[in-house]
Amino acid sequence: MASKTASHSQKNFFIRQIEGLGAAILDNLNGFGSFITFVLNALLWLFRPPFRLRLFFEQLYFVGNKSIFIIALSGSFTGMVMAYQTYFGFKLISVDSLVGPVTALTLAKELAPVLTGLIVAGRAGAAMTAQIGSMKVTEQIDALEVMGINSVQYLAVPRIVAGTISVPMLSALFLFIGNVGSYIVGTKFLSIDEAMYLSKLGEFMFLGDIWQGLIKATFFGFLISCIGTYFGFNVTKGAEGVGKGTNLSVVWGMIMVLITDYFLTSFLIHIL
Repeated sequence: MASKTASHSQKNFFIRQIEGLGAAILDNLNGFGSFITFVLNALLWLFRPPFRLRLFFEQLYFVGNKSIFIIALSGSFTGMVMAYQTYFGFKLISVDSLVGPVTALTLAKELAPVLTGLIVAGRAGAAMTAQIGSMKVTEQIDALEVMGINSVQYLAVPRIVAGTISVPMLSALFLFIGNVGSYIVGTKFLSIDEAMYLSKLGEFMFLGDIWQGLIKATFFGFLISCIGTYFGFNVTKGAEGVGKGTNLSVVWGMIMVLITDYFLTSFLIHIL
């Protein structure tokens, strides 16, 4: 009798686990569908007047200009660290003259767009969710709708456009400053010949490598902005919900940057 009861309990346990897994999958699919609907709605409102240029420039300043310092700081030290690590690895096989192009290519194709995306997701993406979420729980979004103003066009579209434009610009800044940092460390501290450094850089670095990183950064900016605004519009349960939505925005923004990076790399490497 005891063995039958234990077997029955074990069976119920597995059934509950399967039900929980199924419910989680359905919730995620439902959330993904809601996100796609939100993005399509935002894209439709992008081409409909009134075009809120003032709000767009405010967000461009917030996402782009206010991120310059942290991007410049991260880019400079990333380039310097890459130069050091690459030099001591290449020195073992006597190809330390390739420090410049290897660092530049790594920054252009991967580190600049990905690290820029992660930084913007943590800074601007979280702020988007917190700002819109606070408006949601204080019923300011409902007030906008009552006044005949579409909340998606007013709040989401300027942030999405600003993020899509700002992130590739910040990525280009990251790339430039990273290469400057690599050059300084390579030529001044590691005693690599300056003429050799620059000639190898020109020999192996192509415009397509830079374009690859900028295209990635554009996609990252679009995704981060969409995710940040989406979670802001879906905040519930007051201040606690704002905190939870902000956390989800950062987590999913960073996850999507890394996932999208793989698929974009697989695609762009064949066309650029």
